[in-house]
Formats: sequence, structure tokens, C-alpha cells
Amino acid sequence: MRAETVLRLERAMGALGTAAVARMEERLSWFRSMSAEDRSWVGLVAQSGVAAFVDWFKNPNRGRPAIAVEVFGTAPRELTRSVSLQQTVELVRVVIDVVESRVGELAAPGGEQQLREAMLRYSREVAFSTARVYARAAEARGAWDARLEALIVDALLHGDREEGLETWGASLGWSRTPVIAIAGLLGDQDPEEALANLRTSARRAGHDVLAGVQGERVVVVVGVNEQTASDPMAAATPLAGLFGPGAVVVGPPVEDLRAASRSARAAVDGLRAAPGWPDAPRPVSAEDLLPERALDGDQSARSRLVEQVYQPLRDAGTPLLDTLSVYLEHASSLESTARMLFVHPNTVRYRLSRVAELTGQAPSDSRGSFVLRVALTLGRLADRR
Repeated sequence: MRAETVLRLERAMGALGTAAVARMEERLSWFRSMSAEDRSWVGLVAQSGVAAFVDWFKNPNRGRPAIAVEVFGTAPRELTRSVSLQQTVELVRVVIDVVESRVGELAAPGGEQQLREAMLRYSREVAFSTARVYARAAEARGAWDARLEALIVDALLHGDREEGLETWGASLGWSRTPVIAIAGLLGDQDPEEALANLRTSARRAGHDVLAGVQGERVVVVVGVNEQTASDPMAAATPLAGLFGPGAVVVGPPVEDLRAASRSARAAVDGLRAAPGWPDAPRPVSAEDLLPERALDGDQSARSRLVEQVYQPLRDAGTPLLDTLSVYLEHASSLESTARMLFVHPNTVRYRLSRVAELTGQAPSDSRGSFVLRVALTLGRLADRR
């Protein structure tokens, strides 16, 4: 009885494969939308599955079928990117349905139940084998993606190969802008676990993400989603708790991945200088750490302080600079400043408000006065040259 069923199956193999492809065209919209090359490969997998089943049914003493090789070995590895695991399950279901619908004509008289049981066992093995194929592909792809992420982060920090960043990012599915970089410490966390947690959290929030560990430092590059595009710090705040103890510094937003090196370098420079401001918020913007970065030798921070704080005051005229200088030297006292300048305290008050308008730093605020003092010193040194 089995031998006759085998003969019938062998005669019908070509027709079964063709019928399976036709049924996929009819039922599966994702199959219809695939490229001709990928449809051809999927059809070949379906036909290989039918042929492998017939060969296995013909030799029942062979033991467990080597489905991964016999069925999926015909297709290129890239097919696992074109066809998801769920779609593969649908494909297998279609092929089984086609065979099941013809059990009456395929099985020898009295062999219908035997054929159905064989199909049930074989479909189970196909399911397990499918899961293994995709698990191996995901593991290999995950390892490669992690290496590529680390390479991109390293390139951003060192400023080399910037022309290839967008291509590398595209291979990882990168599409979002603006982009920010976040730097923090690893602490006593396992590096792989820390990176996995950061990636998972960022992706759940709808961000693109690249992450890498460099010694004790963790650098994360985030493509911000539409909801937080106007406030990139809002994207960084939920991730701050996933870094180790210490400061978490956020670089300035930039327009795309190619320009992300500016944000990454600022974040890392800020992290290095962050111990100079123990009470800094967590996360803290790298721009808010300009004084500490300047004192730590960061030339770009020095230039930004001069350009953003000192030059607007200098261009506004001598009275503002003189008033601010005297105010800072006299313990932020309006009355003492007014006496030294021979003006009314309201005049001092007005000039200081103009300083705040021009620089964004309030002289009466302890942090603002520190930023202004450093900027004035750097500006005067720059003018001397």
C-alpha cells in the first residue's frame, strides 16, 4: 500500500509544486508583491518541500528528515530578509493544504490515514526546521549588525569614513532624523546586556538606534521619532536610567547620520568634563557643559562660548561688558555695582537683563554667572591675540 502511494506521489510531484505556487499567488498578497526573482526562489522552496516529503515517505526508516538542507538549502540566505518567519509559516500551510486536498487521489486505497499521519509528522518537522533556519539567520545577522553598529560609532567619534555612514546606516534600516548622540558610563553592567537594553528601549519608543561600548564608555546614536523631533532631550531622558552611574550627556541634534559625528564628539567631550559639574541634571546637554569642556581643553567649547556669549556682549557696547564685569566681581550686588559705575541701581538692573537676553544666561543665577565669567575670560584672552 505504501509503495503504491509513493508511486502516485512521485507522478504528482510536479503538479503539486505548480498547484502550491498557484495557491500562493491566489492567497498570499505578500507573495504577489515580491520581485520575480524572490517569487522564483519561494516557488523552488515549495517544490523542494514536496519532493523532500515524497522522498522521506518513500524511505520511512531514514529517521528524522534533514529538512533544513533538503528544503531550505536551495534558497539563498538573503531570502530570510525578504520572507519573514510568519510568511514562511503561511507558505508551509499553503503547501500542506494543497497536498491534503488531494489525499484521496494521491493515497492508495486504504492508505489515506497513513498519508495524513505522515503529512502531520512532516509538517511538524518543517515547523521546527523553519524556526531553526530563522534563528540561525537572526543570530548571524544580529552579530553582524552589532559589529557594524560599533564600527559606525567608532567612525563617528574619529571622524573618518563619513561618506559611508549613510550607506552603513541604511543597511541597518536607519531612516530617522534628527539625530542625537548620548554618552554615559557602563559601570558594572555586562556590555552586551547594557547595549541590548538600550536598543530595545529606544526601538520601542520608535527611534532608530546605533550603540557601541568603548572601554568604560557607552555611546548611543539615536534617530529621533516624529513625536520628539522638536525636543530631542525628551528622547534621551527615558534612556538615561539604562546607563551606569555618573553623568549622561546628550550631544546637540544634527540633521542626519552623516553629521552625527558633531553630536557624538560633543557628547563624549561633555562626559569627560562632566565631573566639573557634580550637580548637573541627568541627562545633561553637552551645550550646558560648555564651561567645563572649555576648562578641560575642548577648543570647540571655547570657541562656542566666545561666539555665543562674549561677542554678542562686546558688539552691544562697552557699558554692558563693564557692568557685567563689575557685577561679577562684586558678589552679584546691584548696589555695589551701581556705586562703582556711578549709575542708578535700575540702570544696572536693565543692563543685566540685556545681558540675559543676548546670551541666554542670567547673571543673577549661580550657574549663569559661572558661564558668563568663563566666557568673559576666554573672550578677553581671544581679543588679546
